[in-house]
Amino acid sequence: MKSSLPKFLLQLEGLMAVTVACVAYRQLGASWFEFAVLFLAPDISIASYFFGQNIGAIAYNSGHTYLAPFLLAAIGHLAGLSAIMPIALIWVAHIGFDRLLGYGLKYETGFKHTHLNRL
Repeated sequence: MKSSLPKFLLQLEGLMAVTVACVAYRQLGASWFEFAVLFLAPDISIASYFFGQNIGAIAYNSGHTYLAPFLLAAIGHLAGLSAIMPIALIWVAHIGFDRLLGYGLKYETGFKHTHLNRL
């Protein structure tokens, strides 16, 4: 029987990411309506699966790694564009929530094959 500890740790990491992102978002005083509207926006990348599993996995993973929102936040900070930070935090919260629920990055072998488990 394989250990579920790695999956648990990734889910705990997701919980921390979504929690910290929401606390930071609150500290910014940003609109919770905007948060609700944009929270599922990264899932639009699922539509890329219409072009095949390989392209779908690449597009989905690009929208579901912490690298992209952290780069967005860094660019916003360096460019003095404070309106970008809430968007980056919403993105981090979405990814953290996905990890908390057990959704992982996708393999090219199928949408249900993830780095956390098979859905």
